[in-house]
Amino acid sequence: MEKKSVCDEKNFESIFNDYSESLRNIMYYKCGDSDLAEDLIQDAFVKLWKNCAKVVFVKAKSYVYTVANNNLLNHIAHKKVVLKYEQKPHTELNNQDPQFIIEEKEFMSKLKKAIDELPDKQRETFLLSRIDKKSYKEIAEINDVSVKAIEKRIHYALLSLRQKLGDIL
Repeated sequence: MEKKSVCDEKNFESIFNDYSESLRNIMYYKCGDSDLAEDLIQDAFVKLWKNCAKVVFVKAKSYVYTVANNNLLNHIAHKKVVLKYEQKPHTELNNQDPQFIIEEKEFMSKLKKAIDELPDKQRETFLLSRIDKKSYKEIAEINDVSVKAIEKRIHYALLSLRQKLGDIL
């Protein structure tokens, strides 16, 4: 039995045709951005081509899925860093009460910690809703669940945050 090589253009094209659409959909569902999903799968297939001699043909699907998922995780981690340092400087800080500034920083710290402590699905849903301003229907489509499930996640996330932060929210 002849072993197929990923480096053979026909075999590589076959892998691309068989898995690219499915992988693109999965990445889109995870990130909600079709351009990013497209970039992630292109990067995964480029990496597969560059490492074709090292990847066994039957493991190619697993390889591109893993690479795309790792790229998405790296993108999300980078985005968190960017968001952390992207806060706009407040020019009116000189006019504010120092006690208010301290309390605001403490509250933001508590809020970030409380959001970080939410279960993964609740946190993701809450941030998509409140930060990305996505509708419940859009979030439901991204996560491939019902709108009712999204409503429950938001409800439980808000309950948890109120419990940890009080009625400030």
